[in-house]
This record gives sequence, structure tokens and C-alpha cells, in this order.
Amino acid sequence: MAYIRNKKEELTGYQASGDFRPSVDLQCDFVMVYGIDDTMPDRIRQYREKGYVIHLMTGIAWGEYQDYLDGKWDGRKHWDEGQVERSGKDVIHNPTVPYMVPTVSFSEYLTERMKIAVDKGVEAIHVEEPEFWDRSGYSEAFKREYEIYYKEPWRPQHEDLDVQYKSARLKAYLYSRAIDRVSAALKEYAKVVYNRDLRFYVPTHSLLNYTQWKIMSPEAALINIPTVDGYIAQIWTGTSREANVYEGVYKERTFETAYLEYGVMQELVKGTGRRMWFLNDPIEDLPSYTWENYEYNYRKTAAASLLHPHIWHYEICPWPHRVFDGRYPRFQPNIAKKDETSYETDQSRPIPGSYSTLLSGMFQLFGDMEQKEFCFEGAGDSVGICMSDSGLFQRTFPDGIVNGRKLGDRFAMAKHKNTGNPVDEEAAEALMKEIREDESLLLDFIQSDAFPQFYGMSLPLLKYGLPVRPVQLDNVRRFAGYLDTLKVLILSYEYIKPEAPDINTAVLSWVMNGGTLLYIGDGSDPFHRIDSWWRKSGYENPARHLFRLAGMEETPEDGVYPAGNGKIVVWNMVPAKICLSRELAQEYRYKVKDALESLGLSWEFRNDLTLHRGPYIISAVMDESVTDEKKVWEGLFADLGENDYPVITHKEIGPDETALLFDFDTIREETFRVIGTSARVLDAQTDDGGFQLKLKTADKIRAYTRVRLPQKAAAALAVDEQGQHVPMEVNWDDASRTLLLCYDSHSEEVTVTGRWEN
Repeated sequence: MAYIRNKKEELTGYQASGDFRPSVDLQCDFVMVYGIDDTMPDRIRQYREKGYVIHLMTGIAWGEYQDYLDGKWDGRKHWDEGQVERSGKDVIHNPTVPYMVPTVSFSEYLTERMKIAVDKGVEAIHVEEPEFWDRSGYSEAFKREYEIYYKEPWRPQHEDLDVQYKSARLKAYLYSRAIDRVSAALKEYAKVVYNRDLRFYVPTHSLLNYTQWKIMSPEAALINIPTVDGYIAQIWTGTSREANVYEGVYKERTFETAYLEYGVMQELVKGTGRRMWFLNDPIEDLPSYTWENYEYNYRKTAAASLLHPHIWHYEICPWPHRVFDGRYPRFQPNIAKKDETSYETDQSRPIPGSYSTLLSGMFQLFGDMEQKEFCFEGAGDSVGICMSDSGLFQRTFPDGIVNGRKLGDRFAMAKHKNTGNPVDEEAAEALMKEIREDESLLLDFIQSDAFPQFYGMSLPLLKYGLPVRPVQLDNVRRFAGYLDTLKVLILSYEYIKPEAPDINTAVLSWVMNGGTLLYIGDGSDPFHRIDSWWRKSGYENPARHLFRLAGMEETPEDGVYPAGNGKIVVWNMVPAKICLSRELAQEYRYKVKDALESLGLSWEFRNDLTLHRGPYIISAVMDESVTDEKKVWEGLFADLGENDYPVITHKEIGPDETALLFDFDTIREETFRVIGTSARVLDAQTDDGGFQLKLKTADKIRAYTRVRLPQKAAAALAVDEQGQHVPMEVNWDDASRTLLLCYDSHSEEVTVTGRWEN
């Protein structure tokens, strides 16, 4: 039955560094006990006693590893293994915790520390956020690694393109090596000592976010590590509110960015049999926002995550203690001044009851997303835009490449970065005007966190209702038929590079079998000049190799070129320019629309993305689109975006709004089903006399459960674990044949017994 499941399924979970409390008894399936300090064994015991499946999570790039840094672990100090900037400044996670260069020694240290968790019986280990900052690469440890790997003297990465690209690629490799060593060693330890299969996962930001923020990390490269069992896609407000540019406007677009972030992450498990959890965070690391702002953005990311029907596992909340026991907004001093403690203000308050109930309902909803039948309204998800790990390696131009004025500080000022304030629209508009009018600023713009090369190609399609899919270009050489579900593929080598010529061969094979490739680029990216396979093969850039393979001129004019049963559409345009102009965005949309129509597919411009996923409808209406019209539904629904799941016959949402609906038409014959609930349904059954439900959720939650019944219930009584009466409101709805139950939770199991009306 819907919502009733065994915790061993591990559909939902959260990470927690604190002790168990009734306020965080959120009734998910598993808990990732965070950190490997001395309190870890006791915290494992606490959560296990409460019935949760236990995993361990710790950072692989940073953490409370002072015993290693200070030499207490092996007698040698390791502070030289922290990441260091060009200026000699340490790259830190907080004042006492550096980001690490993941040496072999550090991998051995982590392995030994995590063996304690294996001894305590955890079923899985997660090493999160393998992060090597692009601006770092000047520490003694990194210099040693560079010389070992490349067999040549280290050189500063700011000197030329080759060294920049090679240094960046090495940074990602070092974390791939560390994950490989740690996972293999711990799995062997669990097998040899306990004859137990240990699972190993990597929670990581999306490839899009790491590319935006210039953080080197193995993404698709993790697919090559056989001891990795899956991932957590660490996507939340903090990543998805990173501002980008669309039709010349620079601002936060949380929903659209989150949709694309989740989309690229699902490609890490496609065809692998590995598991992916999508993360949602009810707040975020920055404590200065209001509860209203947190909820507004949470609804965006939650809807975006649900619009990817191939994933149905979720991390429901990182750090639930800070959500359900915290007070916001808070003031946070500048971390650069070695003070990161946040302070309450006169506006600080605990989580509103309505929001805690909404979250509890979403946590349970996430557990019922394995729906085999689904479809998008309008155009299907048959259009892909290529991303690649190589995009990480070319986000910073070395000295001498950019001769124009630097825009980085201007972007930061326009956005009030890390202050909790929105984009300064006037400053941003002036900045976009300068970029449009002065091409010497374009390379600066390309390097910015706005990542205009990718968002220039993705947002014009998404904003007009096309559920475009970011695809991992590297996977075309890993998995036969990887592109087979796509009809149109959009590719540019201006911000990513193919690692080997067989990538072009695989792409062309897909085209020859009937696909349409839209190539966008003019060959102006400086990184085309790196020491590479295409240069050694006599080509100025990898696109020229692709065109030659297709029997075309190396520098074709704009146009459509046949290739086997498919075709290649060429547009000699810098992708970043598309985001600066409404006219270019519209020209681009029509190129994609024409490509789809030539394949017999229709794309009618619309301002929403709407997915029917089993009995659920997930919809987002976007602003800045073809129309400001509202989306309207007529029928019989339960509104899952409201705490009491009201039964409605009419629903409408406007631009910048989302909807989560349960469609009763999809379960016409079903007589007994949970429709929506903010308490976990532990058991549910009916007989000739009535029904019984067993419910449980965290402390201090106003809990609602709407259940469909075979007939009307005359009465319902509730008791807690001690047999004491629990006051409960009961309301029957004839149209949907559903009963709504409502009570105040105290983190105890509640048994509800009802009898049928005669």
C-alpha cells in the first residue's frame, strides 16, 4: 500500500551530527550519523535504538581532523597538505579546518578512522564533497602530487593554458583516487573481519554547481570506480539560488537552476544500477534568510526534484537539528575574520508550525515516488544539452588571456553575495549593458559564477516549457546506446572538451542513426589551444574533427547538413551571448523547434513544466516565459501543497508558483489508500467492521492524514503507546471518499481505530 514500506528500502534519510531528539524523529528510513569523532559510536547506538537503518557520513575534503594535521596519528604533522591559494593564503572550510589535498597518507588516515564505524555495524558509508578549489594548487603537497603524476617539474597554474587545464584535471583525479582507495579498503575490511557487504556512497554537489563555483571534483569519473555504489545529489537552495543571466537579466532562478542540477546528476546512475538520492534542504547554510524565504525556495527545489521521475530516493533534510530546533534569521559575521558563529537577531524565531507540518508531509510524500507510469505534458524529454567533467578544468583563464576589465567583483556587488540580499537589479542591468556593448568583457563574463555558456543554451528552452535534459558527454564512450532516448542533442565545445576522439565518433554514430545534432560555437575558446589529441591530429579545435568525420568542411557556415539518416545544424555563435539578448534567445528557440518538427515532434511554447507521475501531478509555472497566463486544472484533486490536503475541483497557479496535486481520477477503482500524510503510516488495514491506522511523526508537529476508505466512517478513536486517549479531529469528504485525521504529535506511535457507518 502507498506510503507503507520497510525502512530497509532506504527511500528517505537524513544526515545528523547531533544526538537523537524527539524533534528530529522524522520517520524517514535511514540516518547518516555524521562525523568520526569520539561521540560517533554513541550516536550510532541512539539512532539504531529508535529503529533507523544506520549509515555514516563524513567529509573527505575537510573535517575535524586535527589529530592528523597535528601529527598525533602518525607522528608527522600534515598542515602542508591543506589547499593554498596563489597568494599563500590557506583555503579553509572554517577557521580551524582546511580543505585538504587528498594524499595517500590522508586516505589511509580516513580509512583507519572509519573502521570504527564498520566495527559498530553501519550498513553504508558516505564520504561527502570531494572538493578541490580551482584557485588553490600552490601547496607543497599539491606540488609533489603534480610532479609524481605528470613526471615534470611543477609550474604555477596561472602561467599558461596547459598548466591550468592539467592542474585542474589532477585535482579531480586526486579525489577520485582517494575515494577509490578508501572505499576499497573499507569494503575489504568489512568483508574480511565481519563477512559483511558494506556499501559506499559519494554525496556531491552537481556538476553544474561545481562548474559554476569553480570547484574541481570527480563527477562522471566516479562511474569508473567499481566500489562506489551510488551518490547523493547535494542540490538545495544554497546551490540553486546562484544567479544566472537570461535574456539580459541577471537574477536568482531557483526552480530552473535546481531542475537542471537534478537533471545532470541523474546521469551518474543511468544504466549503472547504482543508487541516487536527491537532497532537499528546508533552509540552507546561510542563516540570514527569513523562514518565509526558506519555505519559498524549498517549494521550488522540491518541485524541481520531483520532476525527474527516474529517481525516487531522497535525502529529506541535512542537519534537521538546525531546522526544527533553530531560530532564524541569524546574523553571520565574515568568516574571513576568523569568526563564523552566527547570532540571533530581534527577528529570530523558531520554525513556524505550518512549515514544520508542510515539511513532515513532504518527507512522507518522497517515500511514494517510485511510480512506473509518468509523462510530461507537451513536448517530451527528448532534447539533451551536453555537460562534461572537462568543463570544470577550463573555468579560469591564466594570466594574459583576458585583457579587458575584470568583472568578478562587479558580479559580487550586483548580487550582494552571501549576505541574504537579492540581486541589485540596477547594478546588474548596467553590467549586462556593458557586456553587450564591449566584447572585450565577454571572456570575463564567461568566467563568472553565472556560467553563461551553459545557461545561455538551457534557460531559453526550459523557460518555454521544454524539459531539456543535461547529459554527460563522457558517458557516450562508457555506455552503448546512451543517447538513444534523445532526438535532439545540443553540443558546444566552447566550455567543455571531449577527452578522446571516440567521443566524436559516438556522437556522430548517433546522428547517422537519425539524431539531430545542434552544434553551437565559433571556435573562440582559448582552451582549444591546449596540448590535446585534436591539436596533435592537426585540428584547431575538436569541433573541426567532428565536422570532418561527418564529411563536412572543417569550418562550415550556419546551416543544416545531412549526415546519414540524421543531420547536423551548425550555428557559429558563442553560447554565452545567447543569454544576453532576447532576440538571440528567440532565434535559438526556433532552431530547436524546427529541429523537433523536422522529426515529427511538436513543441508548443508554454510557461509550465508539468509531470504526471502515477497519481501525482507536479507542476511549475515559470515567469519570464511566453505568457503570464495561469495554469488551470479541473477535476477532483487533493492539494498536497496545503497542510490539510484539501479536496478541490479547481486549481490554478500563476508565474513563479508550483503545484503538487493528487489526481483521484487515477485511482477510481481503489478503495483504500493513503492520499497524503505528515505522519508515517506504520500499518493500515480494513475489515468488515472498520479500519485501523498506526501513525508516527516527530515531536510538536500538527499532523494530518487523508486516507481513502471503502465506505464512510462513523467515528474514529486514537490512543498513544501507553493507551492514553489522543484528541483527534476527524472529517469525512463524500466526493473523494476520504477521511481527514488531525492531531498534535508527541513523537509517539498513535493507533487510530474507526468503524463503518451503518
